[in-house]
Amino acid sequence: MEMHQVRYFLAVAEHLNFTRAAEACNVAQPSLTRAVKLLEEELGGPLFHRERANTHLSELGRMVHPHLAQVYEEMQVAKRLARDAIRLERVPLKLGVMCTIAPAQLVELVSSVQVRHPGVELDIADRSARELDATLLDGGLEVAVYCLPDRDPDARLHVMPLYREQMMIVVPNGHALASSNAIRVRDLDGLSYVNRSNCEFNGYAGQFFRAQGVSCRTVYRSERDDWVLAMIRSGLGFGFMPEYSVTDREVVARPLIEPEFWRTVNLVTVRGRPHSPAVGALVREAMRVPWHGKPAMALARTAAAHGAEDASALSTP
Repeated sequence: MEMHQVRYFLAVAEHLNFTRAAEACNVAQPSLTRAVKLLEEELGGPLFHRERANTHLSELGRMVHPHLAQVYEEMQVAKRLARDAIRLERVPLKLGVMCTIAPAQLVELVSSVQVRHPGVELDIADRSARELDATLLDGGLEVAVYCLPDRDPDARLHVMPLYREQMMIVVPNGHALASSNAIRVRDLDGLSYVNRSNCEFNGYAGQFFRAQGVSCRTVYRSERDDWVLAMIRSGLGFGFMPEYSVTDREVVARPLIEPEFWRTVNLVTVRGRPHSPAVGALVREAMRVPWHGKPAMALARTAAAHGAEDASALSTP
């Protein structure tokens, strides 16, 4: 069964006249008649009773008409979706974003996608890093922005680094540690701690504290960084936060050292998985926009690699 045969059948069923149906389909009447005849042979019986002034659907024709109409309509919908996807018109894209990334850090990317690819309908899913990692691999997301500093990326994932930031100790203005240029792990022994429940370092950083015999008392937990900052500002305790997420002027952020902690935020997709054109558009914009005033790390690394290759070629006799 060919789709043009279905279209011609539906046209004849609408006009009940082969000549007018051929005109509506912009095809020669013999071609339309032949196509309907082939469809009748495939379905096993006449679809129309052809009378000089009274062409009408046969019993078989009435039976298959709603099904063929549905098939044709669904094909038209599929064509529209494919066309829109290719042209990036009304293409939904669900972007997973690690909930510990401040919204301001993604504004330029989101704005760039909207301006340069207005047909991409971006839906942002805000989740923990580990939830994003699992959902991405399970197929619930096509692309995500997150990091897991406690382990190497899964080999099934394609990881494009965007930016790197240091983890800071955050205290209120006037705190005894606020005047320090940097804060050592051992400086925190015995202090009260405000815990970020979704911190990607949870279960990882603690080993370094224990190794130095440092113990802190957790007094408050929250999934929301704004609440954590409010508790720090009120003097409840110190916090452990990424550098670019500390935006409150009534607190002070200092690098944690001995050891230092850093996180690299990545744009992540699944290797070998077919992706919609919207994913390609997002990746291009992520590589184009600056991240905290610098090019995406993946772009810088690619440029450096090419530079090394060029230098090697020049030095080859």
